[in-house]
Amino acid sequence: MPELITPQGKHSISAILFDKDGTLLQFISLWGSWAECFLEQFTRQLAKRGLEFPVQHRAALLGTVHDAGGRITGYDRNGPLAMGTMSDLYAILSWQGYLLGLSWAESMELVTLCRQEADALLERSRPVLPLPGLLHFLDQCAACGAALAVVTADETAAAENHLRWLGIRGYFSAVIGTDQVERGKPFPDMALLACERLGVLPAEAAVIGDTNGDMRMARAAGAAVAVGIAGAADSVAGNTSAVDAAAHGGITSAVDAAAYGGITSAVDTAAYAGITSTVDAAAARCLLPDADSIVQSYAELSIERKAR
Repeated sequence: MPELITPQGKHSISAILFDKDGTLLQFISLWGSWAECFLEQFTRQLAKRGLEFPVQHRAALLGTVHDAGGRITGYDRNGPLAMGTMSDLYAILSWQGYLLGLSWAESMELVTLCRQEADALLERSRPVLPLPGLLHFLDQCAACGAALAVVTADETAAAENHLRWLGIRGYFSAVIGTDQVERGKPFPDMALLACERLGVLPAEAAVIGDTNGDMRMARAAGAAVAVGIAGAADSVAGNTSAVDAAAHGGITSAVDAAAYGGITSAVDTAAYAGITSTVDAAAARCLLPDADSIVQSYAELSIERKAR
């Protein structure tokens, strides 16, 4: 049986269930592009109807961080864009259109049009990049005979495309999108279905993800271990709770030094000043409180056949 090795210990497993966005592929490269196009089209379509989409509401709608030019540079890992289903995102934007004066039917039609434009952009540009160290880790998994599956809040067809664009579809025996289950994350349905498809018990499976929804899904399904990919300190930009939690826990020096520059930049400032370990650990634990193990990257994970 393969043995997954984390900084916190070793776990005997038969399978690994991976989240997709932010876990297999870099989140902003794909979904930052999609959301920018979607919001731009949404704003333009509203303007054609004599309506103005308030700029100050853009970040709050999907949980994104924007620079002065409107480009998405970060996201809230526990926000709608990271954790919500596509239906959730469409409902949020449709509601915004309704609040601005459109009928619900008009708003749904507008959102569908914007979705088509954003999806077409992705099909043309295919902006997918693997997380550092991912391909080496997948090769290790394959060499050890671990069964692999993807469990994603995305729709299955889109997920299949993204995996093919990245050239990694062949590693996975099953791809479970939120459209295949009654309840998405944080409920256990996708993990249980993936284990059924792989022919393993949930207690023999590890879950690797980048949001606490992944960790809670793993726990609810009875998975062997839930591993959170925290990423670099600057990847948590936009989740102000992480910075606040670090400060309230007494980790104040690096946060306070950057506080006057804005809460969301506090972790970034600490990181680039070289003050990373305590702030990063606190921020990661705040983002992934239900994880059994938290790593910054795949470089901290390995898998090997358990010695008999």
